[in-house]
Amino acid sequence: MPAKRSGDTVPQRRDPAATRKKLLTAARLEFARHGLAGARVDEIAERAAVNKQLVYHYFGDKDALYLAVLEWVYEDIREQERKLNLEGLPPDKAIRRLIEASFDHLAANPDFIVLLNDENRGGARHVRGSTRLEAMHSPLVKSVSHILHEGVRSGLFRKGIDPVQLYISIAGLSYFFFSNTPTLSAIFGKDLSSRAQRRARRRHVVDLVLQSLRP
Repeated sequence: MPAKRSGDTVPQRRDPAATRKKLLTAARLEFARHGLAGARVDEIAERAAVNKQLVYHYFGDKDALYLAVLEWVYEDIREQERKLNLEGLPPDKAIRRLIEASFDHLAANPDFIVLLNDENRGGARHVRGSTRLEAMHSPLVKSVSHILHEGVRSGLFRKGIDPVQLYISIAGLSYFFFSNTPTLSAIFGKDLSSRAQRRARRRHVVDLVLQSLRP
């Protein structure tokens, strides 16, 4: 058997998990910039520095890759919420922390808003086809329901608050602000993207929601 020469290269073994993550990261950027319709698989593969065929190998097609990105961005926010340990806090502090975390996540991840806007324009057909997304949200609803129950029991919250409606309100109050910052800034003649304006909006959302829960 001939001796191995010093200049010979050893073929590197493929790391499926790393390749999949690179493709998802590249796809998240491409879909956020161009939407599902405008995104190109060639660009995603080039940005991930992998062969285009690996996109189809790992995900099947562009739509499946798009859904995988949506599941990733939703899982990201659900993971952040799990780390809050809400049920270990007094009810009012738990709701406050949930509102602040929701606001801060949107501030730090503007592509989340762009991706959701694109999916809503398409009638949420990818989200509807995902079994993972419904499973992700079920524990959150149970957690909010438990917090509300404890708040009523301790006299901090009024009765009859629907946990799903509450979460939609918390998300919506922040989501609308970030998704419409350019137009709102133009209409009201102030830069709502500034740090001071974001802090003011964050305080307002927290106060508004907590006041709505009180007896």
